[in-house]
Amino acid sequence: MTVAVAALAATLLAPAPAAAAGTPPRESRPVHSYDDAIREAVWVDTGLDEDDDGRTDRVAVDIVRPAEPARRGRKVPVIMDASPYYSCCGRGNESERKTYDANGDVVRMPLFYDNYFVPRGYAVVGVDLAGTNRSDGCVDVGGRSDIRSAKAVVDWLNGRGTAYTTRTGAERTDAGWTNGRTGMIGKSWDGTIANGVAATGVEGLETIVPIAAISSWYDYYFSRGAPLYDSGPDWLSDYVESPDARARCGAVQRELVDGAPRTGDPTPLWTERDYVRAAKKVRASVFLVHGMQDLNVRMQHVGPWWDALARNGVDRKIWLSQTGHVDPFDFRRAEWVATLHRWFDHELLGLDNGIDREPVADIERRPGHWVTSKSWPPRETRAATLRPARGDGDGAGTLGLRKGRGTATFTDDPGLGETDWAARIDTSTPEKAGFVTGPLSRDLRVSGASEATVTVTPSAPTAHLSAVLVDLGPDTIRDYAAAGEGITTLTDRTCWGASTEGDSACYRETRARTTDVGHTVVSRGWADLGHHGPDGKSAPLTPGKRYTLTLDLAATDHVVPEGHRLALIVAGTDRGLIDPPADTPTLTLDLARTSVRVPVAGGTAAFARATAGSGPAPDAGVRDGVRPPHTVQRVPGEGGGAPGGR
Repeated sequence: MTVAVAALAATLLAPAPAAAAGTPPRESRPVHSYDDAIREAVWVDTGLDEDDDGRTDRVAVDIVRPAEPARRGRKVPVIMDASPYYSCCGRGNESERKTYDANGDVVRMPLFYDNYFVPRGYAVVGVDLAGTNRSDGCVDVGGRSDIRSAKAVVDWLNGRGTAYTTRTGAERTDAGWTNGRTGMIGKSWDGTIANGVAATGVEGLETIVPIAAISSWYDYYFSRGAPLYDSGPDWLSDYVESPDARARCGAVQRELVDGAPRTGDPTPLWTERDYVRAAKKVRASVFLVHGMQDLNVRMQHVGPWWDALARNGVDRKIWLSQTGHVDPFDFRRAEWVATLHRWFDHELLGLDNGIDREPVADIERRPGHWVTSKSWPPRETRAATLRPARGDGDGAGTLGLRKGRGTATFTDDPGLGETDWAARIDTSTPEKAGFVTGPLSRDLRVSGASEATVTVTPSAPTAHLSAVLVDLGPDTIRDYAAAGEGITTLTDRTCWGASTEGDSACYRETRARTTDVGHTVVSRGWADLGHHGPDGKSAPLTPGKRYTLTLDLAATDHVVPEGHRLALIVAGTDRGLIDPPADTPTLTLDLARTSVRVPVAGGTAAFARATAGSGPAPDAGVRDGVRPPHTVQRVPGEGGGAPGGR
């Protein structure tokens, strides 16, 4: 960081004895009054007219900032959460909505960010995405309107945009109170917007903290053509739009329908909403947080984004929990607040607090028990190519390093899914093909994204496929499939910052909700067999013809313990996770032409030792531990439930 930034930081901190003696401060302190904070609203011009009313759309920006620096002519950095949820659905575990006083200034800003960071010398900004709450425009679900409505605010904060004191008036206002250094944060759709804005390369966006966020909207709705929900982005737009937008935005709704066919074919709409493709533009550092059992915004959004950022040399940090779609404030609260504080101090104030020299990854290994990793995935991670083979009896086949022979047959049963398959892994059942190692002689760490290549012959013109890696053995895990997705909300409250009568900093505590299991799903992937071609487009299948296709299995970090077994399951529809095909096909799996590449700490040699096998072919290299996923060619240029309404 520059000397100028360090000097700015010093003006925002308490005059601790060390600082007075000339030692640079290491932490911002709560020295400013939250009661006296300036609360104001502005409307930033996006330059678009998506609602087609003859004037450019303005987005509402609610601001809470400390009064003392403004009185002294000192500028402050900004923490920004751009969201479609501030009025329709609420934010956080307690579904907080914005509230306003008689002048239209924000009284309650959802979440703890303003309570905690405003006294420490930050401004906190809550942006209503276009078409939501008090903003003009239309919701286009991660497209130009969504991203530009947030980017325009970053531009305005850096003196490059125009804002007004009212939604329709002509009086302009500037952001002379900020130095423009902005950090974006948010869970789910909010974090997705942070990804998208960072992918524009906008100047002044110094860091983003995407929590359970989407990196490619195609991959939210499809997995190589297999539909993940029975609806498209038009439903999601309607879910969050304000009444004004709903009345004006029919044309945008039609674009969302026409541009997102349920065939799962690539279209310009999806290319526009693929932030991974634009990762080379990212200037901001990234602190990524995700639940490894998130079945809403799934881990498929982590591996490609993380790898693309690595190739671009982006400074990165990651937390991976055992939860589902849950904010770290609700599964590791004290550590999260402290870490986020240090992250923003380092990235926005330029304080040398050492967070950039700490391990890159924090990983939840058991409920509430965390380990760290200097790099993620570990640098010794290599892809081990594992192959299925027929077993000796009527149960599961084997999974190892030697190529198998023969075939395995299964019939799609949309009423069953991965937990049913895993529970009956040692029994021959008609809906799956299962393959297992023997009990491991030592722990085996799987870290990164896997890839299953299958060759199958279908009996019908349509077929969907699922590939699942499973840890077979008893364990206690967070109950991600239950209400709360791995947490239970308690009645006691703890406070994180200062409060006012209208905005409390106190939130209900949580604890881990656990369950005892006989198996744990490690990673999953799905595909429509009709998308077997290199162009990513669907095509009818010829019954009886053999097809080869690669399924991308989501990134993870899981240790299969000594004594447990690792399983690969290949099946059809994964109930509740992908939609079934039009037919009910029987599929014959060619074992000699089927394999799965699994990122293992220590590679093939480590797998061979853990399974007491003999070492075969040498490892294939894997960049930074995660092999880039199988890529579907998309057209140049271009869910069911909302991604995290709470």
